[in-house]
Amino acid sequence: MRVLVQRVAQASVSVNGELVSFINHGLLLLVGAEAMDDQADIDWLVQKIVKLRVFADAEGVMNRSVLDTDGEILAVSQFTLFASTRKGNRPSWSRAAPGPVSQPLFERFVATLSAQLGKPVPTGVFGADMQVSLVNDGPVTLMLDSKAPE
Repeated sequence: MRVLVQRVAQASVSVNGELVSFINHGLLLLVGAEAMDDQADIDWLVQKIVKLRVFADAEGVMNRSVLDTDGEILAVSQFTLFASTRKGNRPSWSRAAPGPVSQPLFERFVATLSAQLGKPVPTGVFGADMQVSLVNDGPVTLMLDSKAPE
């Protein structure tokens, strides 16, 4: 699994002009899955995300996590994180898990994340054409990949 993590002052998801999710201070997660992903990938990512020290402490140093700051998390499924642009100019999506595989993975990811965070994690609408708006704070943007942990 891959997750693009963005520290945000606020973020929202709309579908067909209707607001479906909104958060203030916290993290926006764009989440992509491969067919070979499993609960171990989810567990590693969730632990990494909730403990990432990307929020400022009293001295202005990024030393606090989303748990420490009581921040919110908005998770949005995004198969394009597994795009391959190796050949030509049209991306290939062959590495991305198909919907019947990726949707249950995404739902388990959100449920596990919610349990670790201790509160609900709002989401976009799986498979919908979504409009994601955000105010990136910093900006702080990190890419996490469960198959290539750093």
